[in-house]
Amino acid sequence: MKTILFALFLGLINLNLNAQTYEQLVKKADSCYSEKKYSKSKEYYKKAFKINPESRKNYYNAACTASLANDKKTSFKWLNIAITNGFDNLNHIKSDTDLQNLHTDKRWQEIIDKLQLKMDIIEANYDKQLQKELIAIFNEDQIIRGQFIDAQKKYNYQRNNVIDSLGQIMTNKDSINLIQITKILDEKGWIGKDKVGQQANNTIFLVIQHSDLKVQKKYLPMMREAVRKGNADAGSLALLEDRIALREGRKQIYGSQIGTNPITKLQYVLPLEDPDNVDKRRTDVGLNLLADYVKYWNIVWDVEKYKKELPEIEKVNQKK
Repeated sequence: MKTILFALFLGLINLNLNAQTYEQLVKKADSCYSEKKYSKSKEYYKKAFKINPESRKNYYNAACTASLANDKKTSFKWLNIAITNGFDNLNHIKSDTDLQNLHTDKRWQEIIDKLQLKMDIIEANYDKQLQKELIAIFNEDQIIRGQFIDAQKKYNYQRNNVIDSLGQIMTNKDSINLIQITKILDEKGWIGKDKVGQQANNTIFLVIQHSDLKVQKKYLPMMREAVRKGNADAGSLALLEDRIALREGRKQIYGSQIGTNPITKLQYVLPLEDPDNVDKRRTDVGLNLLADYVKYWNIVWDVEKYKKELPEIEKVNQKK
């Protein structure tokens, strides 16, 4: 019996090491993708899937990398696995520029047809009217924000009539959207993607994320329960948790919230709890590495430098 138990213990150790190695390889693959080293990224994904072929995650991202590395055979293979494992965003796959070089291949239409058939079956039970309403709100939310962010960048984050006007329009639209979303939440609860699809489901989070602290705190327990039941995304919940924490004067947990230095106009990661382990926390909820996430704001993530600067960051943040 002791021998059996010891062997079982060794097996568990090996499984844990493999799981750890899998995550490390995926992180390397993601980093190579960000650096446009697509062939290297593809090879890291291959090694990861060899260790854990049963993983249901990462196949779509891997397919994008393989496509960019011009390995169409591998890309189509991974796309098929991704669809089998649950990928169901037809609009996204059609518009994803990472997959453009697959479009002239006859296998591309086979992929689209396969996903369309899957979506027809899934959407047979959708609340189509509610889905339509939520997607319209999604578009309202995202279009005005895109315009506002573009204006901020154009004018180097200096306030002017253009930015102020767009900000007011955004505030008005947010108020109208919030009335619609809170009515849905109060009457029907947090609607899962199995009822309205991924995009419509994500709309609920976006509108709550853009509301005031009182509203966010009111619906936070509902979203936590929705994540537990699979009706909301854990990564989205992480963003909401971060925003609430900062608004309450606490440090964020996942590093999702970015600030702008009022003097230099440079962006930075707002006060963050335990910076050394932020990537583990992000990985646990399905978010990418912080270093990759902050590149959008031209931030270079250096954890040691950040820890030294954190006291000053907290002082700046407290003055706001």
